[in-house]
Amino acid sequence: MTPDREHLVTDVAKLDDLYGRPSESSLVKEVDFIHPHYRALIEAAPFVALATCGPGGLDVSPRGDAPGFVHVEDETTLLLPDRRGNNRVDSLRNLVADPRMALLFLIPGIGETLRVNGRAAISVSPALLARFAVDGKPPRSVLIVNVETVFFQCSRAILRSDLWNPEPRIDRAALPSMGTILADLSDHRMNAEAIDKAWPERARRQLY
Repeated sequence: MTPDREHLVTDVAKLDDLYGRPSESSLVKEVDFIHPHYRALIEAAPFVALATCGPGGLDVSPRGDAPGFVHVEDETTLLLPDRRGNNRVDSLRNLVADPRMALLFLIPGIGETLRVNGRAAISVSPALLARFAVDGKPPRSVLIVNVETVFFQCSRAILRSDLWNPEPRIDRAALPSMGTILADLSDHRMNAEAIDKAWPERARRQLY
């Protein structure tokens, strides 16, 4: 689709004319530390999306574990263990080049989400890794997040998406399986049936 340049918003002044000034509540909610209320949200969240940027472009990656898996070390520091994944390490490659990052926390049943912006360093300190071991298995690394801004976002997006409503959930069989996608994208060098059959047990054994 070729955009109609006449109707593109290309500067901040046009944005301000279009949306107006933010309300006081939109501004007062942003702080540069982890307020006790925000700490409660972080400790209740079993899921967070990690956004990074680097020479190869942008990346957003899901992170999930038991509620509180993102540890509040102090008012300006979060610790995020990096659990097993696909070893692409796109987020970590970006952080090596550019420490800027953002986190978006989601809590099942809660409409508000929590945003954290800051900078992260990748640590492989043995003592730090040991703190986050599960079933004797430490993470490969731990992100030390230096918090710069924190604020909650209202529930409109969650309400519009009806995200936490169990009624409209889609049957997994209604969409292409992981095996089907990999088989088609690899010109069938990979076997869809074998992948789908093995994945549940593989995921269970390799969570940590």
